[in-house]
Amino acid sequence: MRSKLYAAISIPLFAILYLDTVVVVLTLLIFAWLHWKGPIRVLSQLWAKSVFLIIGKKIHLQGKENINKSDKYILVANHSSLFDIMAIMSFYPGVSWFGHERLLKVPLFGKILMMTNYVPFRKPTLKNTKLMMEQLVLKSDNHTVAIFPEGTRTTDGEIKNFFKGFIYLFRSTETAILPVTLNGFYKLKPKTRFYINFDSKLDIVIHKPIRSEELIGKTDDEIIETVKNIIEGAYK
Repeated sequence: MRSKLYAAISIPLFAILYLDTVVVVLTLLIFAWLHWKGPIRVLSQLWAKSVFLIIGKKIHLQGKENINKSDKYILVANHSSLFDIMAIMSFYPGVSWFGHERLLKVPLFGKILMMTNYVPFRKPTLKNTKLMMEQLVLKSDNHTVAIFPEGTRTTDGEIKNFFKGFIYLFRSTETAILPVTLNGFYKLKPKTRFYINFDSKLDIVIHKPIRSEELIGKTDDEIIETVKNIIEGAYK
């Protein structure tokens, strides 16, 4: 019974979210035409926060003091919902993204990603891999780069194995890794369900950055295990 109620409520809410995104995209396009990078960052963050305001969910944020505004990071987080991206944008505006190319095809949402330095993941041919890594290294000079190392959203709520893409970026730039745990987003809106579950409690844990000197001498698998264990340690 409750699921039917949530499904009925979700339909008009998705319509409101769509209209909200339309207004934001049109405004961002104007800012982009005027080359106003600062307002693009601010409006993107306000949009991300407005998404959770519209659906009536408050995010409990822990560990924000672990982010030094003058530093750049490789932000690594678990992935279970389309809302994960907005959640991170709500507390870390200006982050560059590395993710599936198909997200750029999502109406309006793809436009916002394009204006936030999104680097799309393409079929991993030798040429494509080289291009993607070059773009990521370039972005990391000026921006924190966010990556979901599982590659896609979990379909059962469990954190999946991590791919090694963020390891290449780490070894190429020696940028600190910032582990982030996202809790409650699978229950909120997983990949396999249409409606929003309004019973979910959203919690984000920002862990202490892992500096390059802490990982010197570790193999790729050992680095993955270190980062994954930190994220899983706070996962509910």
